[in-house]
Amino acid sequence: MVENINNLMVGLNVAFQPYNLMIIVIGLILGIIVGVLPGLGGANGVAILIPVVVTMPATAGVILLSMIYWGSLYGGSITSILFNIPGEPWSVAATFDGYPMAKKGRPGKALVLSFLSHGVGALFGCIVLTFFSPILAEFALKFGPAEVFAVMMLTFSAFVGLTGRSPIKTVTSILFGFILAAVGMDIVSGQLRMTYGTVVLMGGFNFVVAVIGLFGLGEIFLTVEEGLKVEGISTKIGLKDIWEGVKDIIRYPKALITGTLVGIWMGFKPGGATPASFMAYGFTKQASANAAEFGTGVSPGIIAPEAAAHGAGTSAMIPMITLGIPGSPTMAVIMGGLMIFGLQPGPMLFKENVDFVWGLIASTWAGNILGFFLVLAFAPIFAAVLKVRFAIFMPLIIYVCAIGAYAVNNRMIDVYYMLLFGVLGYLFKKLDYPIAPMVLALVLGDMAEQSMRQALIIGHGSPLVFFTLPLALPLMVAAIIIFFWPVISPLKAKLFAKKG
Repeated sequence: MVENINNLMVGLNVAFQPYNLMIIVIGLILGIIVGVLPGLGGANGVAILIPVVVTMPATAGVILLSMIYWGSLYGGSITSILFNIPGEPWSVAATFDGYPMAKKGRPGKALVLSFLSHGVGALFGCIVLTFFSPILAEFALKFGPAEVFAVMMLTFSAFVGLTGRSPIKTVTSILFGFILAAVGMDIVSGQLRMTYGTVVLMGGFNFVVAVIGLFGLGEIFLTVEEGLKVEGISTKIGLKDIWEGVKDIIRYPKALITGTLVGIWMGFKPGGATPASFMAYGFTKQASANAAEFGTGVSPGIIAPEAAAHGAGTSAMIPMITLGIPGSPTMAVIMGGLMIFGLQPGPMLFKENVDFVWGLIASTWAGNILGFFLVLAFAPIFAAVLKVRFAIFMPLIIYVCAIGAYAVNNRMIDVYYMLLFGVLGYLFKKLDYPIAPMVLALVLGDMAEQSMRQALIIGHGSPLVFFTLPLALPLMVAAIIIFFWPVISPLKAKLFAKKG
């Protein structure tokens, strides 16, 4: 413990060198912009700048890449809350209660809650990163394909059993997402499937394009049908918003603790910020005495997923620097940046490059703390956009969405996909089918399938491989119980009623 503190002090001296400090601020600002823009994403933003960092010193270059990630974690929530257009995959859960709160005339409070939750999640993620990296990385090494698949099933089950929506509609939405995720090339055999002889379907459906259409255009279509009744909300972030946000953070400690713990747990092993935010939202809603109010703009519905997203994003660095196993797609790109400088992630990195490792860890502390104040300073600019009448702003939103969809792969077909997903999102909203489970299945479908098939190959085709001790069995049992919770809960209530 003392040694880690001493090393952190050494790292802070590296991070607060004038040049590195300037890089931290620049990286955070770029990251916030990357997070706000739909379709770009943290991983893409980091990848775009890798050719730039080659000309920089190793420490400064990797710090710049990581700062873009921390900034995007903060910035991704801005468009989610203000326009219901997730800037990042992990900010989808922020739309469930963040956007309704903004529509009620409290976008300032929603943003402050989001940023405070991100800050707390990041703080605890940094603590774990600093003091528990070797222990947690060793535990993460125990997760094989069966364990990863069990975690995916736990995530999907949480949506079916813990959200309070119609289980049948939720399962239907998840299955539809799996179908969309299966389009393209088989990740194991390499065979094409569900492409129907067309070249454009060989690459499948990109998640970012789907999210922009489902959430962004779907909401716009619904608003247009209502006669453009939803107007921009004239508001700004003031001391009252900050004070109310702080009070709600203190008022709902369970949501904050749940989000932080789920995020850290999902971060240091395969999974990442996206499933962490969904799981934290589901668990918090199920544990709440006012579960029916979730989705209408309640504070715990913002606090839990946002704390989880940043907790997962920060702790995802643990397996990357200690084992060379990236905990998220963005960390995989950052790991590529390390290798460009001849730095091999793993246990030896701590012994051979002490200044670099602890400089990077210290910059994580500095970046996440500075990021909170930077995004809070920029937030009023984005909140002021709500003053514009929706009828005027709508064409600009569609234009930005189209640019974001096109920028993913530089293909016009993705713009058409975006329009199709927009219609699909509109139909789902009209028929009261939840969109989030479908999005989750589309995001995690490939990972779940790959883990399942790898586990079956290891187990020679036996499904018992998913029920092995010590990790897979309890995870799968928990997933099954949560999946059937809508059936178990009424039976449990009747049983206790008879006993009473």
